Amino acid sequence: MTTDQPMFGIESNAEGVNGVAVKAGWQGRFYEDFEIGDVYQHPLGRTVTETDNSWFTLLTMNTNQAHFNAQVGQSSEFGRMLVVSSLTIAIAIGQSVTDTTQNAFANLGLDELKLTAPVFAGDTIWSESIVLSKRESGSRPHAGIVSIRTRTLNQDAVEVLSFKRTFYVHKRDADRARSLFPQAAEPLTLENS
Repeated sequence: MTTDQPMFGIESNAEGVNGVAVKAGWQGRFYEDFEIGDVYQHPLGRTVTETDNSWFTLLTMNTNQAHFNAQVGQSSEFGRMLVVSSLTIAIAIGQSVTDTTQNAFANLGLDELKLTAPVFAGDTIWSESIVLSKRESGSRPHAGIVSIRTRTLNQDAVEVLSFKRTFYVHKRDADRARSLFPQAAEPLTLENS
């Protein structure tokens, strides 16, 4: 059996193990993978529910009743409760992680945050990001610094949010970036499944 280089701590080879090739799952992007101008349309949309909104509002101790009191929401200019903006921001950042910061180890800044349209319970939001800049770190040779702009759209393609985010991200060969997936004594094969 001929073995290629280990991929993120998981051995892969041309012949496979007992005829089954081991394929590493999505590992996220490393510093070397970012190219200025690339756009990532993050794959997971998220429908915000009234429960999400109430829980997040109360968990974060936001006492503005426009987010958890239907009577106050109905008497507002919107005629219904608003989704608390910090929840919208949290979802947008979360949606971007799989494509941008899965291998990051520190956020350095969140700038130019704009809330451009209200979000209501029942809205489905989607996010996409563009790479604005990248540079190697002067103090951490195992990492680089990347800046992106993310915008979030609702189901009607109306932009509800945008921001710029800057983060440290590991380089591909960084020791801390290696996979910690445990290696079983016996490989998973069709024969033992």
